Amino acid sequence: MARKLNPAERLASAEKDVLLEEIADQSSWDQFIVEQAVFHFGQRHDEWSCNDLRDVLPELGHGFLGAAINSLRVGGIIAHTDRMVPSTQVNTHAHRIAVWTLTDKGHRIAAARRAARADQRRAA
Repeated sequence: MARKLNPAERLASAEKDVLLEEIADQSSWDQFIVEQAVFHFGQRHDEWSCNDLRDVLPELGHGFLGAAINSLRVGGIIAHTDRMVPSTQVNTHAHRIAVWTLTDKGHRIAAARRAARADQRRAA
């Protein structure tokens, strides 16, 4: 059985033609998509919380948000800013949630992905 890729390896991969079978072998398709959404959101915002992400994710993605955040944090792609904000989810009674930012590693991965896409466009 092949070793599973961690989030940093998946995001850093220049090859975007990932087979559905390979994605299914990783944690789950939904978590993979939510990880990509969090990473994409982080490229466009200096800081964000799950409040911001819940506003843009479909309802299905909300259940995977915590796992995706944790996976990206453990992978060194995002980091806690040491700031907290009250949750806007009604059922949480405004408990405190973390504010996140992309790390230098996250920015390097994003830059490499942009360069790879530009190379692909030039080659086409």
